[in-house]
Amino acid sequence: MVVRHFFLFLSRSRWLRRRMETLAAARRFSSRFIAGETLDDALAVCRNLNAEKITVTLDHLGESVTSIEEAARARDVYLKTMSAIHEGQIEGNVSMKLTQFGLDLSLDACRANVEELVSRAASLGGFVRVDMESSDYTRRTLDLVCDLHERHKAVGVVIQAYLCRSREDIEKLCSRGIRVRLCKGAYLEPATVAFQAKSEVDRNFVELMKVLLDKGTYPAIATHDEKMIAATKEYAAARGITKEQFEFQMLYGIRRDLQRQLVAEGYRMRLYVPFGKAWYPYYMRRLAERPANVLFILKNLARR
Repeated sequence: MVVRHFFLFLSRSRWLRRRMETLAAARRFSSRFIAGETLDDALAVCRNLNAEKITVTLDHLGESVTSIEEAARARDVYLKTMSAIHEGQIEGNVSMKLTQFGLDLSLDACRANVEELVSRAASLGGFVRVDMESSDYTRRTLDLVCDLHERHKAVGVVIQAYLCRSREDIEKLCSRGIRVRLCKGAYLEPATVAFQAKSEVDRNFVELMKVLLDKGTYPAIATHDEKMIAATKEYAAARGITKEQFEFQMLYGIRRDLQRQLVAEGYRMRLYVPFGKAWYPYYMRRLAERPANVLFILKNLARR
């Protein structure tokens, strides 16, 4: 928990972010988790993953834009990404954050930007996953997703198991037929809204997984935790839920061995594939989630 809090604290440092994102050495180490700075870089990674029977969700890194114009540029990158996925016949979709589309600046502008992307996805037979950010954004995120799903369908959302409210949210989303990605959560949250102990988060994750498998629309179980994966496989088998009715999701560059094992067992696997220059906050949260990621970096530094 100390390591987690330390890296989550670092993820919010604007000064350190400016320094890190301009250092060539830092970019080299981030490349384990980031599929390059350009869309072409990311598409090449996606084609290789598809060849391994792994689908993808592309994420253009960025959050908390500072102008409406910057939000519009982010939207345009996603529109281009959606078209490239379709034209390149890549098995994948996109994932985005509402703060990147202007939520902190204007709810109306953000809604318009996201709706343009979701409408494009619907016309192409694609799909948009709206990432969940800190708990300050949960209600607004769910309200927007529910509204867009009612009109376009081609949109889903992420629910974080460490939030105390998540059981109620999942029940509502399942009743509306909205696709959910379940993850543990990657932001610092107070005890008033989130479980603090790992055991509590794990227990809630398993409970929410069961609700999604029973009631959800093609749920995504996003975890690298082998205990959570084993619990999911066991519950699905006991309930007669086939491997085609849900998918596992993991992050690009983390637990490649486990990814390939699940594919070999016949499970559906999708990787979250981030790309772009604004990689620092995402990278710090990945280090916070799993101490083994920190050890990986230190071992590579030692070799040099």
